[in-house]
Amino acid sequence: MDRVRTRTSIAAVAVLFVAAACGGGTSPPPGTQAPNEPTPAGTGAPNSPGNGGNTGNIRIDGSSTVAPLSEVAAELFMDENSGINVSVATSGTSGGFQKFCSGETDMNDASREISDSEIEACEQNDIGFDNIQVANDALSLVVNPENPLDCITVEQAREIWDLESPVETWGDVEGLVPAEFGGTPMTLYGPGTDSGTFDYFTEAINGEEGRIRLNYTDIGEDDQQAVRGVEGDVGAMGIIPYSFVQVAGDVVKPLQIDGGNGCVDPTLENVQDGTYTPLGRPLFVYASDFALERQEVLDFLRFYVANAPHIAETAGYVPLTEEQLAEQNEKIDQLVGAS
Repeated sequence: MDRVRTRTSIAAVAVLFVAAACGGGTSPPPGTQAPNEPTPAGTGAPNSPGNGGNTGNIRIDGSSTVAPLSEVAAELFMDENSGINVSVATSGTSGGFQKFCSGETDMNDASREISDSEIEACEQNDIGFDNIQVANDALSLVVNPENPLDCITVEQAREIWDLESPVETWGDVEGLVPAEFGGTPMTLYGPGTDSGTFDYFTEAINGEEGRIRLNYTDIGEDDQQAVRGVEGDVGAMGIIPYSFVQVAGDVVKPLQIDGGNGCVDPTLENVQDGTYTPLGRPLFVYASDFALERQEVLDFLRFYVANAPHIAETAGYVPLTEEQLAEQNEKIDQLVGAS
């Protein structure tokens, strides 16, 4: 994990996963709205209606990948705490950190860890913070179902997506597809520069954050645009989060990734056990120390983690393991002491 920061101290804590990212501005995938149902037994909210619950407003912004999780958490929490309003906006991981580090928001949804420049911005504004992992996710390279390709190596993906890549057809990458498909033009759909997905993918595949070819279709924060583009073009490839692959179903085909140990599918089990590498990633909510001084914010954060497996499954993400869940609860205890 990243750093626990207060206004006067910085303490190091451990990281379980390589950070990643996807940014905001898109609506959650269909079917990810919070259900009108009670919280599962044993994972209820710290306060509930009629039990002296707090009042107030909690402001969350940031990653569009994490937003569906926070929206489910917000709906379930407000069902149990009618006096509290939790709003969730999506301006991208980077855009969200700009607001978070200026004190405009209480929490930031993030699909990557906070950058050095963002840490500096928070410190300049005397904003302390920490991250809480709320789910696991993965990035997927998807192609049209009629594409014969099933698996791609990191090196082949880099050849396609790297800066100044000359690849224009599927046959330009040697040995990637059968000869009869080689002449098919390659159309690429990738995330916008404010997206945590952009940051994470470029570093994981191209070896440097922000390093990417210029001639691809920039989808901004609209992952559904990539799904539609790949669905309608036999030669298309897109970069989208695992959760959007689940929603898309068989209209796109997610590729296996070979990070050096053979082809691995982007499945729940492979993301949880870390074998889907290098495109498996954790998803975070960053909390500010100022915000955590308010009881309603702390209660919501505890609720979010207590219900994290149910929230992840509802929103179509990969739940935390028991080990990960225990670590997040320990982190909240540290935050309470630090704030």
